[in-house]
Order: sequence, then C-alpha cells, then structure tokens
Amino acid sequence: MSRLVNIGFGNMVSSDKIIAIISPDSAPAKRQVQMAKENNTLIDATQGRKTKSIIFTLGDRLILSALQPDTLAGRYHNMDTTMEEKE
Repeated sequence: MSRLVNIGFGNMVSSDKIIAIISPDSAPAKRQVQMAKENNTLIDATQGRKTKSIIFTLGDRLILSALQPDTLAGRYHNMDTTMEEKE
C-alpha cells in the first residue's frame, strides 16, 4: 500500500516512488540537478528556501526539498514502523 511522505511545506511524495535521499553538496549531485533542469524532470519543493536534500524517484524525477536528508529519512522510517505496527 502506497503512503505519502511529507517532504516539507505541505508537499508529499509517494513512499513507493522514493529511491534515494541525498545531500546536494557534492559535485555529482549538482550535476544531476542541472541535468534534471535541462530535461524538465526537476520538481522544486523548497518554496524558495535553500535546498538541503535531493530525492531521487522512480521515473527519473528529482525532487528538491528544504528539509535535511536525516529528517526525511526519519519520516520515511517512522511511516514504515507505523505500517508494521498496524499489521
């Protein structure tokens, strides 16, 4: 069952679609963001704030978030833990 993960400022991503969450500080991450801009596969969910994480999704989409990767990973993990407890 697909669940939604809050990535900040009321924006949600389907948990089934998330492949990786990384920090945007490295040169390869910056290149990936630039390529996604050029290919129109970038989704900016920062609401004008500094990008603190990049979410890679199925379907070759990149999502920028203003939340730290640790925060997003914690929300993803807590969601999975809650699902297991209900079963």
